[in-house]
Amino acid sequence: MARASLHENADRLIAVHIPRKRFGQNFLEDRTVVERIVEAIRPRPGERMVEIGPGLGALTTPLLQALGRLDVVEIDRDIVRSLRSRFPPDVLSVHEGDALETDFGVLGPDLRIAGNLPYNISTPILFHLTTFAAAIRDCHFMLQREVVQRMGAQPDTAEYGRLSVMLQYRWQIEALFDVAPTAFNPQPKVWSSIVRMTPYPLPPIPARDERCLAQVVAAAFGQRRKTLRNALRPLVGEQALAGLGIDPGVRGETLGVADFVKIANHLADRGD
Repeated sequence: MARASLHENADRLIAVHIPRKRFGQNFLEDRTVVERIVEAIRPRPGERMVEIGPGLGALTTPLLQALGRLDVVEIDRDIVRSLRSRFPPDVLSVHEGDALETDFGVLGPDLRIAGNLPYNISTPILFHLTTFAAAIRDCHFMLQREVVQRMGAQPDTAEYGRLSVMLQYRWQIEALFDVAPTAFNPQPKVWSSIVRMTPYPLPPIPARDERCLAQVVAAAFGQRRKTLRNALRPLVGEQALAGLGIDPGVRGETLGVADFVKIANHLADRGD
């Protein structure tokens, strides 16, 4: 479709849709910010890209111009109808439904994923996408700035936690730039950030049982003030921790990803 036609379609959609709080809708309207996002993504014709939550099409339009075709996942039925009426199905393939229930594995290999994720369910979406990491080339997301800070946080910082460990185990995390609330309608009460996530072909330090790793990490951060000897007591004793070279008297926030994998592998070898 021609450039002018794509912008006209997006502008007509903006004029008729009222943001819905239950879907966490804050629509990006600042075209300067959109241009920076597209520049960071660098979409190329023929690439398979999926946009989560296209909303009013601010990012959808320039992605289509660069790619030629695009898949989108959208839960709002009114927006789905508008998108399908304005863009041919061979240009825009609209998958109606919840991103948390979407099987991204059926959309093909080497996926590129982008979107302005609903802030109220962003963490579950990130964990859901991690299960498809092997089929993904990269992700570019707009998220609440505090979430991006947590994603890339290092041990012994206030932001470091379960999200940091579980994502850094599987992804390279790169915070790109911040976005002010004034870029959206309605304006959120928080700043946002653009983040790039690139999956490792294989985790640098693989866990023999990733479910066990998730259990260890969840226990370690379940009550942040607890030491490891107390937080992990149902899973592993302090003598075993000491034998692994980990001080049972420290808190989980002091351990790096490799330490958590070491604990999980010990439990997996023990058959627990």
